[in-house]
Amino acid sequence: MSGLPGDVRRHQALVLATAFLALFSVVGCALYGLPFFYDFLVSDLGWTRRQVTSGNALSKLVVGPIFGFLAGVLVDRVGPRRVMIVGILMAGGALVGLSGVSTLGAFYAFYFLNALGYVCGGPLPNQVLLSRWFSTGRGKAMGIAYLGIGVGGALVPLVAHALTQSLGWRGAMRTLGILMVLFALPAALWVREPAGATREGTGAGTVSMAGVFRRPAFYLLALGSMCSIGAVGGTMQNLKLYLSLDRGLAQGRVATLLSLILAGSIAGRLLMGWLADRWPKKRVMLLIYGIVAATIPLLTFAPSEPVLFSGALLFGIGLGGDYMIIPLMAAELFGVRVLGRLMGVILTADGVAEAVAPMLVAGIRDRFGSYAGGFGLLVGLAALGALAVALLPGVGSVPATLARETVSAEAG
Repeated sequence: MSGLPGDVRRHQALVLATAFLALFSVVGCALYGLPFFYDFLVSDLGWTRRQVTSGNALSKLVVGPIFGFLAGVLVDRVGPRRVMIVGILMAGGALVGLSGVSTLGAFYAFYFLNALGYVCGGPLPNQVLLSRWFSTGRGKAMGIAYLGIGVGGALVPLVAHALTQSLGWRGAMRTLGILMVLFALPAALWVREPAGATREGTGAGTVSMAGVFRRPAFYLLALGSMCSIGAVGGTMQNLKLYLSLDRGLAQGRVATLLSLILAGSIAGRLLMGWLADRWPKKRVMLLIYGIVAATIPLLTFAPSEPVLFSGALLFGIGLGGDYMIIPLMAAELFGVRVLGRLMGVILTADGVAEAVAPMLVAGIRDRFGSYAGGFGLLVGLAALGALAVALLPGVGSVPATLARETVSAEAG
């Protein structure tokens, strides 16, 4: 950013802060915070593991296909800022609502609202906002902004545990929802869309998605991201249930381990963002997916606590780069002008995987009395994602027709 005018640098700093706080709240607190409360729902309300994980699953299966691509279109046409503001309010309101549920119907309704908040206020608008403001150093900017997920996810188990001790789990969840909005909303209201000098073109509608859908690289990227996100989501959504109810770890010990995973993700985001500006992004993506596949067994089948906590740290490093690398790879392969619509499609597919995998793993546990089969399935899923990424073309081998479409549109 050093060679840019001072006004641009100031706004880029504000964009980074806005994205950091939005991801801190909508992803770090909501996505990674809610599983902390699953065992309370099982023990206090008598629900099964499959039921408590199905809220995330069913809501994303409904919201993703219906609203994912629509949100991408809205981001491309009206800008990410307005969509983000609505998403922050919905995500915070969802936690407040979930804190008072006593029936499965209400549980599903507020999880539906939470999924809408994730689509509108989470990775999608932030990825586009960052990509429009940053052309050089995009990997570093994405890595810094995505630290919000790691910081939020690392803090929320510890904060939720402390709040639960004093307010009960319902009061803790309600307080987290209010804090999410207070943290994220002011910056989103203040930030502005990039001016023409900092955006890579205007008029996103001039680039057709048809050229993207004709390329095998799109399907490989979608498959790879679905598999890895499904493996990560299936692990994170079931981990506290497994450690608390099956392995008998104390609540404070589990909170520390979950916090360690997200602390590891901070280092992972910084490292992978730095590497993405220096290595081919395909290589970085393959490294991330390989780490995820290799560390799930360490995390879930660890024979002792030292191995368990070591696995948690390494898994966190892989998790840290997982979401961040997808838009970087997509922008490099297909250009930033279609990024909102493209990520709307890919994040919809990722949402389906992230929804189905945790419920499937929990269902296997409910049926067979063990998580071994479910976590083994996640290892295979992560390995398949790494294989799909290995088959992606290098940027120089992207077909010339698509390159001409992107270049001509961005020049306009």
